[in-house]
Amino acid sequence: MITEDLIRISSNQGVTSFDSSHASRFIDDALSDCGNGNGKGSESVENDDANSKYTFSPGGSMYFVPVCADENCKPFVDQIFDSLEAGLNFYKDYGRSCGFGTRRSAEKQDEDHTVLSKYVVCNRSGFNEKKETISDGNSNHVVRRRTVSSRCGCNAKLILKFISGERYRVSCFVEEHNHDFVPEMGRQFMRVNREMSCISRNFAFDAANVNIGTSKSFFFMKELVGGYANVGATVRDFRNFRRDLKEYVGERDAQMIIEKFNAKKESCESFYFAYELDQEGHLTKLFWADSVARRNYELYGDAVSFDATFDTNKYNMVFCPFTGIDKHEKCVTFGFALLSKEDIPHFKWAFDQFLKAMGRNPVCIITDQCPVMKQAIPMSFHATEEFPATKHRLCMWHIMEKFPAKLGNFICKETDLMEKMKKYIWSSTIEPDEFEKGWKSVLKEFKLEGNRWLWEMYAIRTSWIPAFFRDKPMFGLMRTTSRSESENNFFSQFHRQSDTLCEFYLRFESAMDKQRYETARLNHEGSSTIPATITKLFMEAEAAQVYTRPVFYKVQQEMVASGYDMRIQTIGPLVDGIKCYEMKDVMLKDQVFKVKVSRNHAECSCKKFVMCGILCRHAFCALTHYEVTTLPRNLVLNRWSKNSENAPSSIKLLGVSDDFKRMENASLKQTNIWFSFQKSMNKAGVNLEKLAYVEKTVKQLVSDLGDDTYLSKKAHIEMLMGPHPREDLTIHVPKECSNKGSGLKRLVSAREKAIKNGNKRPRKCKLCDSTVHDARTCPKKKKTRVNPTVDITESDDDLVEGN
Repeated sequence: MITEDLIRISSNQGVTSFDSSHASRFIDDALSDCGNGNGKGSESVENDDANSKYTFSPGGSMYFVPVCADENCKPFVDQIFDSLEAGLNFYKDYGRSCGFGTRRSAEKQDEDHTVLSKYVVCNRSGFNEKKETISDGNSNHVVRRRTVSSRCGCNAKLILKFISGERYRVSCFVEEHNHDFVPEMGRQFMRVNREMSCISRNFAFDAANVNIGTSKSFFFMKELVGGYANVGATVRDFRNFRRDLKEYVGERDAQMIIEKFNAKKESCESFYFAYELDQEGHLTKLFWADSVARRNYELYGDAVSFDATFDTNKYNMVFCPFTGIDKHEKCVTFGFALLSKEDIPHFKWAFDQFLKAMGRNPVCIITDQCPVMKQAIPMSFHATEEFPATKHRLCMWHIMEKFPAKLGNFICKETDLMEKMKKYIWSSTIEPDEFEKGWKSVLKEFKLEGNRWLWEMYAIRTSWIPAFFRDKPMFGLMRTTSRSESENNFFSQFHRQSDTLCEFYLRFESAMDKQRYETARLNHEGSSTIPATITKLFMEAEAAQVYTRPVFYKVQQEMVASGYDMRIQTIGPLVDGIKCYEMKDVMLKDQVFKVKVSRNHAECSCKKFVMCGILCRHAFCALTHYEVTTLPRNLVLNRWSKNSENAPSSIKLLGVSDDFKRMENASLKQTNIWFSFQKSMNKAGVNLEKLAYVEKTVKQLVSDLGDDTYLSKKAHIEMLMGPHPREDLTIHVPKECSNKGSGLKRLVSAREKAIKNGNKRPRKCKLCDSTVHDARTCPKKKKTRVNPTVDITESDDDLVEGN
């Protein structure tokens, strides 16, 4: 009877984390000890896992006492600590090693806010209050959330009392718990062991800058440290850290990004930025360009592609990069703008700021057929006393894509209309009058003289047909906005629609670092290697030394073609050192070209050098025949040379502030220390003696560093994202914008609908495989339906015969 009561009392009060078999075994052991006269209900018995000892109170309650491997880590009464924080951390480490968490509880302060006494309790102390909510005003209907609680009224605690100075003394220490402790395998999930370290936060932050999500960054961290238990946090902690970053920015987003730009402006005068606010103080326009971007415009800013991209930030502001082509024929970005609207004032403001930052008009700017840009570009890039007006060129690809929709799929795909059209549209070797004759002849052949859209495209032919750009320098670099499309796709790999402006700029910097790293890599490869030559011309070997590799391959192709595809027809006399040639180009259906050459110059009627800055095959053929062995230097544009950056510049390179250098050096040091520690662990391997030595050394290092080097999460986030504005907010976050490419809904053209419906699998009738109807309305089903006027007797006879 006593045994049954003791088991019942024990199971009700003490056993919360063990099964009944453990409880029965504990009770049997306790009763046997009492029967042997070894205890009075308070004798301790060791548990099998050696993590704790259990005792029984006179009332039958079970209590657990932690077993500490190192007695020096166990607190005791009258123990002295140099500071309150040292005592709190000591009890926290004690609980971590024994398998329970701690929580700071009540405290008592004097008038000077000095803590006189501080209570630290087990994290399972106390009880959670049951909360009930009444919905819809109906008192009979109670909604309860499905929640769990770890609190069980544990009374273990540590009381610290103030002595003098900053020292504290342990006045009370209760080590008995009414619950068992967390086993070794589960301690990685304890809250005390789940605090993200500086390295983990840096890793999660750096992963976010390259658009790696929290789950993937957590798994990458696990692979780096060798296991989930070594991460020191869970995937939820990584998500909470990302949440804390966004909450830290909050409504200060716009103010923080402007203050960050101001700091960059102070560290480098060449950094340019501008912004505008609406009447309520919300950010509506933002433009910036650093020193590297402005220097790139000095070198490669003859042709610019401009287009807007969407879904890069939480405010739906459109991101508008100004894109060009560098000496490696890669995309290079000159300036950047964030706009809240796509209208004339916003685009004109962006173009005006771009002009202020760069100091001159671009030679050519190419866009799509946006009517707003068409009006804003001449308003900003007009002619001045120093620079001519910028020529606005339309994207050919966007126009050619409209032919099937405007003329019909049949005439475009089932006839040779497009083949004949492309012959005149895409050619850059024909004159404008030849294009006009060819255009009209094709329209007459296919009876399209009355098509209104074709005549509208013909009316703006000077804005998109290459034949009208033959005399314009560098107008042949870009025919379409594919460079902008490529740039937008590049930035989309880094940005997310939920990004704040601060997060957007951090990821933007990561994207620009990648772009400029690629340029530096190509510069190194070009300066340290020389491509192989094919011909025996001295000019080819010289070109390999001067041009970048992608441009040299184009020049090499022209040199090879000059020897195989050219047929010289006539050679004029030498007049003032200039000789004229007429030659046929076999690859262009024996089209005749005229070339004038001298010892240091060449000019061809194909105008390729004028349009692209690369000498054509006709000129190389004439120079070779004229016995010119060296490449004329005035025919080598600086924008295509390996040493283009050596040209004089008015732009100062980007300066770096001391704070930025310090953070970069600290981050680099942390990375090097981490890999050094990994290397030491690899050397230790599974050798217990070496591992014990590493553990002893690390503990000694932690003890030597002290508590002053700890960096809180809030302070670390401030270092990563920048400090909060010190004054009141004067720049508010942008209002959520509604542009044509943002949001979930957008206008869908009839062509897109047709393509989408064409990809759908047609619904077929199960009876006859027809796509016109389904099985419910199938005519075949109506014919096979049983006639209700059939004689029942006849049916019965049929059944009998069948039997």
